Amino acid sequence: FVSWGEETHKKFTKAEIERCLKALEDAEKYGMVLRCKGYVANAEGGKWIHFDYVPGEPDIREGGAMVTGRICVIGSKLNEQAVAELFGTAHEELPMTQIPMYVF
Repeated sequence: FVSWGEETHKKFTKAEIERCLKALEDAEKYGMVLRCKGYVANAEGGKWIHFDYVPGEPDIREGGAMVTGRICVIGSKLNEQAVAELFGTAHEELPMTQIPMYVF
């Protein structure tokens, strides 16, 4: 099994998390997802969104605030790039020549 995890400051709505969890059922695109869990800031304010997922059984609820959001996906043959894009946490890697250099 493989696990993919990401910390994020991105805010989500409950509907966005529902859409993401439903999309994880597409094994051809994302791999065979066995479990997904996490907590993220609520874009609509209020309590954070906490979620757990096993195939066919999403559980989304409100929970206490955290410092930063976390998402973890566990499965077989995961397409980590597609999962990162689904949750909007994919980072574009810059060539070394494009990374700003700062002298302190």
